[in-house]
Amino acid sequence: MFTLPDLEYNYDAFGKYISKDIMELHHSKHHQTYVDKLNAAIEQTPELADKSLEDMLTNLDAVPESVRSVVRNHGGGHYNHTAFWKFLSPESNLEPSGELADGLKAKYGSFQNFTDEFTKASLGVFGSGWAWLLPDLSITTTANQDNPINFGQPEPILGLDVWEHAYYLDYTYKRADYVAAWWHVANWHEASARYSAT
Repeated sequence: MFTLPDLEYNYDAFGKYISKDIMELHHSKHHQTYVDKLNAAIEQTPELADKSLEDMLTNLDAVPESVRSVVRNHGGGHYNHTAFWKFLSPESNLEPSGELADGLKAKYGSFQNFTDEFTKASLGVFGSGWAWLLPDLSITTTANQDNPINFGQPEPILGLDVWEHAYYLDYTYKRADYVAAWWHVANWHEASARYSAT
């Protein structure tokens, strides 16, 4: 059975950038719902009991059709959010250093150019979805709760949830304000560690 992961910080850790209310709702309600519905689907499908979530998401065609959409949507929601909590830090250093900083500068010309491109991608997601930074430092987006691993790409080193549930209590419909705030809490230590491991 899958479980809701504990956070490494308190709900109120992000101050004015992401409020306690939105963090608590996002983690304890939205993410919990993904976990609950994924577990219900697995209970109906014993042949999936020994499969990892990554195995299921990278081989959706092998998931029984009766639960495939649930695994894709709610399993994807659990997978994405489990990573997303790690992509946030109340002690963000605002930009990376070392290998990742050098790589972004080499690819985009400057860190500012990278943030501009990532912000543009985040704002360009129609409806609900995610923006991702891949290990080759390319930027991609996915709809709904899809992840690049669904499409044969590697696991992202950083990602941003641009579903309205991630920000509507704080920013209403103003996704641009939420994305601008997120740069203040992005976990570059986590992104750098993932980058170095690839």
